[in-house]
Amino acid sequence: MVQGDSLEEIVYKFALENAVRHGGKADIGAVMKKIMASSEGYRKRSKEVIGIVRKIVNQVNVMSPEDQEAELELAAPELIKAEKEKREVSKVELPELPQAERGKVVMRLAPFPSGPLHIGNARMVVLNDEYVKRYKGKLLLVYDDTIGGGKTGKRILPEAYDMIKEELGWLGVKIHEMYYKSDRLPLFCNYTEELIKKGHAYVCTCEAETFREKFKSRGVSCPCRALRIEENLERWNKMIEGAYKEGEAAVRLKTGMDHPNPAVRDHVIMRICDEEHPRVGKKYKVWPLLDFSWAIDDHLLGMTHILRGKDLVKEDIIEKFVWKFLEWPEKVFVHYGRLKISGLTLSKTVARKKIEEGEYFGWEDPRTWSLKSLDARGIKPDALRNAIKDLGLSLVDIEFSPEAIYAHNRKIIDPVANRYFFVKNPVELKVFGIPFEKLTPHLPKHPDFPERGNRAFEIKILDGEWSGFITLKDAEKNEGKMIRLKGLMNINLNTLKNGKISAEYHSRGVETIKEKNVPIIHWVPAEEAVNAKVLMPEGEMIEGLAEPSCKELKVGEIIQFERFGFGKIKKTMPLEVWFAHK
Repeated sequence: MVQGDSLEEIVYKFALENAVRHGGKADIGAVMKKIMASSEGYRKRSKEVIGIVRKIVNQVNVMSPEDQEAELELAAPELIKAEKEKREVSKVELPELPQAERGKVVMRLAPFPSGPLHIGNARMVVLNDEYVKRYKGKLLLVYDDTIGGGKTGKRILPEAYDMIKEELGWLGVKIHEMYYKSDRLPLFCNYTEELIKKGHAYVCTCEAETFREKFKSRGVSCPCRALRIEENLERWNKMIEGAYKEGEAAVRLKTGMDHPNPAVRDHVIMRICDEEHPRVGKKYKVWPLLDFSWAIDDHLLGMTHILRGKDLVKEDIIEKFVWKFLEWPEKVFVHYGRLKISGLTLSKTVARKKIEEGEYFGWEDPRTWSLKSLDARGIKPDALRNAIKDLGLSLVDIEFSPEAIYAHNRKIIDPVANRYFFVKNPVELKVFGIPFEKLTPHLPKHPDFPERGNRAFEIKILDGEWSGFITLKDAEKNEGKMIRLKGLMNINLNTLKNGKISAEYHSRGVETIKEKNVPIIHWVPAEEAVNAKVLMPEGEMIEGLAEPSCKELKVGEIIQFERFGFGKIKKTMPLEVWFAHK
């Protein structure tokens, strides 16, 4: 801070710095703490200081992020420089993979095709892809479409196979080989039979609840475990032929009934399932559980490293048992902590149900948080990748906010997104006493790139009067005050009546505005205003009016509605924008 700065100036700078650091929203407590630490004298004036902090933080928080950054650069260039340097230094590098050799790393993605990928799946995808690219290795896409875990056949969404491939392409993921578990049933059956012949597995006909309560929980073997190999093979053949019904028999791996983890004790590896599979129908009657299928495929497909959440350690144990029994070498496991996404409950099952019931309009609906929906809103794949890379690879559980994605996305799209005005909850504004016949507003397409030109349209004035629209919030907040219609003129507002407000022309220049700290608001001319809708992430459709220049917009274009936020054009006739973030 410059010596001699007033308290208001110091608070303003710290509030701007805090807002720039945290995605456009300054925190009153954080700013107050910094002010108190800056001078002992302020501690004695804490009541006065907190009032000033509240007022200025509220003023800063209604500014757009780019205006906050621009203001900070003017008010305290040393702070903006430090903040930019901090952003660069804070980038997290992923640690090296243990026992990894360049050119020999093989990893996998294992999506269950119940729907498209969502942001909860993205960490698994990005981490695997980043490591494969670092070590010049291979990445396999293996659809986890086995239905051995229960009644999952109906949960498989046939179109999800292609959706997942498309989303991986959007994320920039290169797939070297692709497999379907549902094509590999003969392999799983062959190795099950081998495990039975070697005495490492048996067919159990105990009712599941009985086994769990009478044997598993007590660590006691059931009678089926002691059967001769020949008897187990006979039972196995009956399972394959369909002599047993679903739930009447299952193959258990001899992981030990004395294992310290009850969930691991003589774990089921093959189960009868009568569900119809979307790809192979009812061709197979016996299906593997996921951990067993991975034990087989991780060996046969040549995986070197298996990356998974720490909550799946049980799967590690089962895989190691299978490899040991089949005399196969172990692979390298790498784990990371749980990821909780703030404010979101991610469930493809719930999303699919709401789509089927018509509550959601499809997988692009922003409430699904699928990668398809992020793309539709204008979220760039590199923003998602960078936000995930920032989390690093740690066993510590992390709470992750979508704001982290938005912060990265803002850096990417801000330079390319042209600016426009959108007025939600429009209030009709009539200005009197304008001493001109017409005005041409100075509204640059982008404040940082003057070479792009202005949004050209003329404001026609009839007998000193002009009509336009401003937001209800601006009308209510500024009744009886002077305001500036950005790029146009300064006016004195009257009282809001019956959804309309009038005003008197004051001046055109910005000198008076700067002197008096007059609020600058956006507006839309009544003539040639464009009807517009904005779809918000919560599914709400906000209606309003946009400036005439929006008639030139194209589908897929990313723009910024000033003082509102960024979005992607979904339709042009009428105009529909899907909101990305502020």
